[in-house]
Amino acid sequence: MPDLSHLWQRFLLASALIFGLLLGVGATVFSYSNTQTVTVGWSVWRLDHVPVWTVALVPVVLVLVAGTIYHWYNSFHHFTQHMRHRHRVRELEAENASLKERLDHLLEMPGTAGMAAPAVEATPPALPEAGAANGEDRSSKKSRKRISITTDSEPVTVSVDASTKPVSTEPEAAAAAAPAEETAAPA
Repeated sequence: MPDLSHLWQRFLLASALIFGLLLGVGATVFSYSNTQTVTVGWSVWRLDHVPVWTVALVPVVLVLVAGTIYHWYNSFHHFTQHMRHRHRVRELEAENASLKERLDHLLEMPGTAGMAAPAVEATPPALPEAGAANGEDRSSKKSRKRISITTDSEPVTVSVDASTKPVSTEPEAAAAAAPAEETAAPA
């Protein structure tokens, strides 16, 4: 289903424009139709010879101006929040990159900080040939190799009894020691 939020927003803007135009036409007709004057009083204040249309339209104009100012202030608030969030995202991305670089350094991995991002090719990748369809061409696959990790110090097991020799965990040393023990045992 297509996203209709953009169309709905356009409809609301068009409806607000039409409503504003109708309100303006109605105010104009009302002001030309009611030309007599009235006296407006409120508590101790008194205004004489005020046209009727000002009594009706001034409050409407004041409400529209107040609503516009509130809307502008609200939009400015959202804009400043958006800019704060963008700034925070940039800070977090920089922190993430520095943490990755530090982790690579701690794990003795090659760094990616000095390397530029690979260039994106403008041409789309070529389609496979007809003979290589359905997994028939296995020569193009990368081979996966296991990498063994060795340490500088070799572990040695020492027995509690001082009369025996330490046992080495190296396969070559164990293979060389086995025939020597067999020849020494029969004697």
